[in-house]
Amino acid sequence: MQLVSGAHHSPFISSEWWRSAIIYQIYPRSFVDGNGDGMGDLPGITSRLGSLASLGIDAIWLSPIMRSPQKDAGYDVSDYTDVDPLFGTLADFDAMVGRAHELGLRVLVDLVPNHTSDQHKWFQAALAAPKGSPERAFYHFKEGKGLDGELPPNNWLSMFGGPAWTRVEDGSWYCHLFDSSQPDLNWENPAVQEAFEEILRFWLDREVDGFRVDQPHAMGKADGLPDHPDVDRAGAGFIEGEPSPPMWFQASVHPIFRRWRQILDSYPGERAMCGEAYVLPLSFMALWVRNDEFHQTFNFRYLDSEWKPEILFATINESFKAFDSVGAPSTWVLSNHDIIRHASRMGGVVGRPTASDGIGPSDPQPDRELGLRRARGATLFTLALPGSTYLYQGEELGLPEHTTIAPEFRQDPTFFRTGGERVGRDGCRVPLPWESGAGAANGFNQTGKAWIPQPELYAEYSRDQQEGVEGSTLEMYKHALRLRKVLGLGNGSFDWEPEYTNATTLGYRNGGVLVIHNFGQEAIELPQGEVIASSANAASVGIEPDQTVWLKTK
Repeated sequence: MQLVSGAHHSPFISSEWWRSAIIYQIYPRSFVDGNGDGMGDLPGITSRLGSLASLGIDAIWLSPIMRSPQKDAGYDVSDYTDVDPLFGTLADFDAMVGRAHELGLRVLVDLVPNHTSDQHKWFQAALAAPKGSPERAFYHFKEGKGLDGELPPNNWLSMFGGPAWTRVEDGSWYCHLFDSSQPDLNWENPAVQEAFEEILRFWLDREVDGFRVDQPHAMGKADGLPDHPDVDRAGAGFIEGEPSPPMWFQASVHPIFRRWRQILDSYPGERAMCGEAYVLPLSFMALWVRNDEFHQTFNFRYLDSEWKPEILFATINESFKAFDSVGAPSTWVLSNHDIIRHASRMGGVVGRPTASDGIGPSDPQPDRELGLRRARGATLFTLALPGSTYLYQGEELGLPEHTTIAPEFRQDPTFFRTGGERVGRDGCRVPLPWESGAGAANGFNQTGKAWIPQPELYAEYSRDQQEGVEGSTLEMYKHALRLRKVLGLGNGSFDWEPEYTNATTLGYRNGGVLVIHNFGQEAIELPQGEVIASSANAASVGIEPDQTVWLKTK
C-alpha cells in the first residue's frame, strides 16, 4: 500500500524563537524537592536548571505554581498573583527566572482562565452576595429546573464525571465543567476580562516569557447556557465535525485572545502564548493561531494518534495544511501531564484513552521493553519535524507510567468522582529519579519523602545511570537536540519520501536529512547516506522494527 497526497512544508526562515523551540514541561511537584518535604518546589527547579540547559532545550513551561488548595494539582487557582507556599515564594520564582535567563532558557507559566478555585476571593464574594449581584456575575449562576429548582439548569456534564452544576445554600446553581471546586468564570463579563489583563501584566512584569493557557476553548459559553444537544453521544465533550456544543469553541473567545496578544506584543523580548486548545479538526484549531491570537497551540491530533503509518501520515498532512494556512508553526508532542507516558502507551496500550484515564494495577500491563523501543523510535521521528516540540519531564529518561499506585496516594479528582473506576492521571506525575540509590526517592530529595512514592523500577532510569552512557535514552535526546539545532531542522522543510511512505515505513526529508521509521516486523535495507542519529543501540546494516534513523544524504 502506497500512501499518496502527501504534505509539503517550505522552510520558514525566522528568528522568532517560539516557531522552532524545544519546550520542556516541568511538573513542579514532581521535578525536584529542595526542602525535603516530599513536594517538588521552585528552589529545587532552580538547582537543576543546568541539567536542563545541557539537554539542549530552549524553554521551560511550568505547570501551575499559583496559590491553590491543590484539589486539582493547582488547576484550581485561589490567587493568580502569588506562588503557592507548597512551591516557595515570589522571591523563589524571581530567582528561578533569573537563573533560567542566565542559562539562555525562557520561562512560560501556566495560566488557568476558564475557572478559579471555589476558595478564590471572587467566588467567596459571589457566594456571600445576593442573586443578580455584580459579584455573582463573575461566574455562571443560574436557577434550577423542577418544581423547586431542585434539578440542574441544563444537562451539561463535568469532564471529571457527574453533572457540571452544584447547588448553593440559596438554591442557585453554579457551573463547573471540571470539578465542583472549580467554578467556571463568566467571560462575557468585562470585569473578568479586565481582571485577567492585569494578571497577565503581573507575570510579564516579572519577566516571564509567556504563558501556556489552559482550556481556552472552554471559556466562552453560548447565550442562555442551553442544553448540550447531543449529550448522549458526546457526554461532556463534542463530536468532531458537528456543530459546537454550547460550552466549547464559542466565537466570543477570539476578541479576548486578540487583546491578550496585544498585551504580550507590548512587552520586549518576543513573549509568547501557547493555547491548550483541544479543537478538532485542525483546520478549526487553526482559528486559534491566526497571527493576532495565540502564537501556537498543542497539536492534539498528533498526541492522540496511534503509532501507525497511515494514521501518522494523515495527521502530519493535516497539521501542515492547517497551520501553514495561517502562518503558524505546528507543534509536536508525545507525552504530557494528562496522558499515559508514551514509553508505556506504546508498550501494548495504544491510542489515548479519555484524558483523565490512566493504567491501574488491575489493568493489562504494558510491555516495558517494547514500549521503550517504540518510544525511542517515535521520539527520534518527531524531533526532526519542523515546528516547535514539547517534551514532558522524564521522557528523556524513558520513564514508564507508574501503574501500581496504591489508592491512598492517588490525588486526581477523576479517581474520586468515578469511585475509582477511572484511576486518573497520577501515574504520569510521579517524582523524577535523579540519582539511583540516593534515598528512597532516588535523588528527588535527600529525605526519601514523596507525595507519590516512586516504583522501585524507577532507579533503573535515573539520570545519573544514563548521563554520558552511550546509547542511553538521555544521550539519544541530547544528540538529537544538538543535531536539530545545528542543522536548523526546527525551521526546516518537510516532504514525504515516496520510497519509504507505505504500510510498513514512513520516511520524510527535512532539508538534507532523510528520516525513516520502520513500522514492520522485519528489518529493511538501509539506504545510502551517513547515519547521523538512530533510536536503536546496536549497530546494524538495516533498519530494525520500531527503529528510526536520520541519514545525511547531501
